[in-house]
Amino acid sequence: MIRRPLILAAAVATLFSGVATAQNLSPKAQYTYDTRQANTRYADDKKLCADETTSKARLQCLRDAKSEYDQAIINAKAAQKAALAGGSTQYQQPQAQHQICADCGKVLAVNVSEKAGEGGALGLIGGGVAGALLGRQVGGGTGRDLATLAGAAGGAYAGKQVEGHYKNAKVWTVTVQYETGAKADFNFDQDPGLTAGDLVRNSGNGIARR
Repeated sequence: MIRRPLILAAAVATLFSGVATAQNLSPKAQYTYDTRQANTRYADDKKLCADETTSKARLQCLRDAKSEYDQAIINAKAAQKAALAGGSTQYQQPQAQHQICADCGKVLAVNVSEKAGEGGALGLIGGGVAGALLGRQVGGGTGRDLATLAGAAGGAYAGKQVEGHYKNAKVWTVTVQYETGAKADFNFDQDPGLTAGDLVRNSGNGIARR
């Protein structure tokens, strides 16, 4: 250990006060400050070693000074590494401000419903033929003709209803809330594979996962 005279007490106090004022520096600036202080202290120690009375004492003094200098550099590097890794609470890298994406949002809910289908010409024709055949089994003469017409009309309506029933389809409604705060619903004829919490963005007239 180097024996420093008491007259350096004021200088040491100034050094520690300087360290206190350097606490808010960036990791790189703090490392530069610490190494500069270590170099200054090492130079002062070597001057003190020159005042030793024997060569053996001077040599030991220089070894102690170099050891303290090396340790100071190691500590400075460790402090810089810890600060860059977020281990220091005295300095934090500023976080980039989040830019709002107007086309980006999050899925709030996915609801499945059933949409009633509508019968087409095929149902009308098929139902009408069946109804007409059934109508001809009732009555005779003019009454039979009227029954045939009534059966055709009723059969056509029934055929349309039956075809519409078989054409019922499921609809997936996805509710999205955008980063702007707006909400919108998107309908899909097939399962879009989305669940609440998924992040999406506009894609054409619909949405896609992002």
